[in-house]
Amino acid sequence: MTDTTVTHDDQASRYEIHVDGTLAGFIDYELGEDRIVMVHTEVFDDFQGQGVAGTLAGEALADAVERDLVIVPSCPYIARYLERHEVPGARVESA
Repeated sequence: MTDTTVTHDDQASRYEIHVDGTLAGFIDYELGEDRIVMVHTEVFDDFQGQGVAGTLAGEALADAVERDLVIVPSCPYIARYLERHEVPGARVESA
């Protein structure tokens, strides 16, 4: 069984996902006064096809909702995720 954790690195302006202690991917964002622009999602080759991106996106979006931020999905992966998954309480603005 793998141990997966998602963390928020304010200083780097990104969410990171670690699998068994190894950095597996990240979402870069730009933070505005009341919005978060998610600009890039990347999952490293060794972790692709394992649901890592979906877990990362779900956790990052849930955090944005909890922080009461408008989500601007300029990253194509995040935009597709929002089309396919319900994120309760999400306020989304087109990129």
